Amino acid sequence: VQLQASGGGRVQAGGSLRLSCAASGFNWVDFAIGWFRQAPGKEREVVSCVHNSDGSTYYVDAVKGRFTVSSDKHKKTVYLRMNSLKPEDAAVYYCCYKGDCGQGTQVTVSS
Repeated sequence: VQLQASGGGRVQAGGSLRLSCAASGFNWVDFAIGWFRQAPGKEREVVSCVHNSDGSTYYVDAVKGRFTVSSDKHKKTVYLRMNSLKPEDAAVYYCCYKGDCGQGTQVTVSS
């Protein structure tokens, strides 16, 4: 399994970013991929996940209404659109599949 997150950067509070996760090495017909984040001094937490089999999604309460997860099976890429970013969203974001997480991408939000 290969997972590569990208799209992070520095934005001001209220700004937006779209993260991408290029994923390969598994069956894209039926899968679930999760987005996790880890801020300095904090444990890694799940942010969102998408189940390709039925299109169901999950969001942690802190990001509901602001983040949107989606997938493109043709591009083998999962996206996380993040709107109305807050300083507390700052973290390294990872995409994970069955416990395997690729290299993360840094998101910095300035107030």
